Amino acid sequence: MAAPGKVAAVKPQTLLFFHPDLGIGGAERLIIDAAVGLQNRGHKVVIFTSHCDPKHCFDEARDGTLDVRVRGNILPASILSRFSIICAILRQFHLILWTYFTSELNLLEPDAFVVDQLSAGLPWLRYLYPETRILFYCHFPDLLLAQGRSSWWKRAYRVPFDALEQWSMSFADSVVVNSGFTKSVVGSVWPDLAKTKDLQIVYPCVDVKEKTFEENEASVAAFGNQGIILSINRFERKKDIALAIKAYANLGYKNPEGVKKKKSRLVLAGGYDNRVQENVVYHKELVALAEDMGLKTATTKTIVTALNVPDDVDVLFLLSVPNTLKEMLLRSARLLVYTPSNEHFGIVPLEAMLAGVPVLACNTGGPLETIVDGKTGWLRAPGDVEGWTEVMNNVLYKISDKEGQKMGAAGKERVKREFSDVKMAERLDGIITAMANQERKGAQVISSFILTIGVVVLDAAFYFASQNQNLNRRFGKILLPPFTLTVMSLVSWITWFGSTMFRESPTATA
Repeated sequence: MAAPGKVAAVKPQTLLFFHPDLGIGGAERLIIDAAVGLQNRGHKVVIFTSHCDPKHCFDEARDGTLDVRVRGNILPASILSRFSIICAILRQFHLILWTYFTSELNLLEPDAFVVDQLSAGLPWLRYLYPETRILFYCHFPDLLLAQGRSSWWKRAYRVPFDALEQWSMSFADSVVVNSGFTKSVVGSVWPDLAKTKDLQIVYPCVDVKEKTFEENEASVAAFGNQGIILSINRFERKKDIALAIKAYANLGYKNPEGVKKKKSRLVLAGGYDNRVQENVVYHKELVALAEDMGLKTATTKTIVTALNVPDDVDVLFLLSVPNTLKEMLLRSARLLVYTPSNEHFGIVPLEAMLAGVPVLACNTGGPLETIVDGKTGWLRAPGDVEGWTEVMNNVLYKISDKEGQKMGAAGKERVKREFSDVKMAERLDGIITAMANQERKGAQVISSFILTIGVVVLDAAFYFASQNQNLNRRFGKILLPPFTLTVMSLVSWITWFGSTMFRESPTATA
C-alpha cells in the first residue's frame, strides 16, 4: 500500500535527474516539483548536479526530501565572466563521466534519465548506458537565449554550440516542452527535430495542497496593510523588472500637497546569486532607476529586516527570498506583476493565483496559457507602461475587496484544476513509461567520434615524434605527411554531416 499522500506507480522505477546548477529559479523549481511528484508515486529518485549551495536552493534540495548529489564541482561556471556555454558543457561531461567511472550510476541501476537545460551530454548517456531511456525537458532553445550576437565573431563562436544543441537533443527518447508557446518555437527553430520527435507538453506545476503557515499573523498584516505590488523574478535583464518600476513610478500616488493617497509599496523579490555578475549589476541598475524616478529604495535579505523597513520606502528589494518569506509576501500582496516578455511558461503566476492573488503579466508567451484576461488577472503589452500603471491603480484604489477576492478565487480554482503537482507527475510518469516501447537512435556515431579522437591523438604523437631526430633515426622516416589521418577523418565527418542534412532536407524527402 502506498504511503499517505503518495500515489502508487504502475511499476516503481529508478529515475536519475541531471541538472546543471540546482539553485533558485523557474527551471530548478520545475525539476524539484517533478522529482518530488515522481517520488510520491513510488519511484526512487536521485538528482545529480554540478552545484547546489544549501544557502541558495529550494528547501526540498537541502532538507532531505530529495536525494541530491553534487558531483564534479571543480570546473568553473565561467572564465572571466565569459565562455559560460563551454564551461557548462564541460561541467556536464565531467558530471556524467565522473559518475560513470566511479560506477555510482551503475550501482543505482537506473531505468531512465531525466535531463534538462543542457542537452550536450545526451549522446554520452546514450553511449555509456545503452539500455537506459532518456527524457529531455526543453525549457527553451538555448540558441535563442544566448545574448550578444550582434558581433560577427560571437555569431561564429555560437555556430558549433547551436548545431550541437539540436543534434544532441535527437538522442533523447522523448523531448518534453513546458508550454504550447515553447513547442511552437522549437518547431520553428528545429523543424527537423520536430518531425522526428513527438514534442509533448508537460506544464510546470505548483503544490496545491494546503500549507501550514507558521509565521506570526501580525507579520502578514504588517505587509498587507501597505498595499503590496509584488514581483518575483531572478535579477536578470531579460526579466524586465524595470517595467514594474516605471509603471509604479507613474502611479501618481501623491497628491499636489505631496501626501500619499494610501500606503503602498512595490516589492521586488527573487533569485540573486553573488557569483552571477548579471544579478549584481542588474540589481544596482534597478536601484539607480528607481531613485532617478524619485522613489525611495531599500534592499534586504531576511524577514526581520524586511519587516523593519521604514514606511516611507517605496521600492523594497528582497534578494534570494526563502520559501517562508515568499509565502508571506503572496499572502500579503494585492497584485503580482510578472514582467518578462515571451516567457517560456512562468511558474510565479501560478503560485500567485494559488494564493488568491490576481496577476498582471505580458500578453506574450506562457502567460497566455495560464492567465485568463479579466477573470484571473490582466494581460498587457510589455511596451504599454501606461496600461500597467492603470491596472496597478485600479487594484490599489478602485477595485473593491469583494471583486479582488472573486478574481483571486477564480485563479485558485484554475490552478488546482489545470496545473497541480499531481497532474504533472502523472503526465511525466506516463511519458517515461511509454519510452520503453519507442525506437532509439543508434550510438554508432559516438563510437566513430571516440575513434576520431584516438586518430587525432595518434596523429599528434606521430607529428611530435617526427620532430625528434633520435626517434627519426631509430624508427625511420614517417611516410605520411603530418596530420594526414586527422584531415581524412574530418573529411569523412563533413561528408557524413552533409549527406545527413541532405537526406533530412524537404527537397530530398519530397
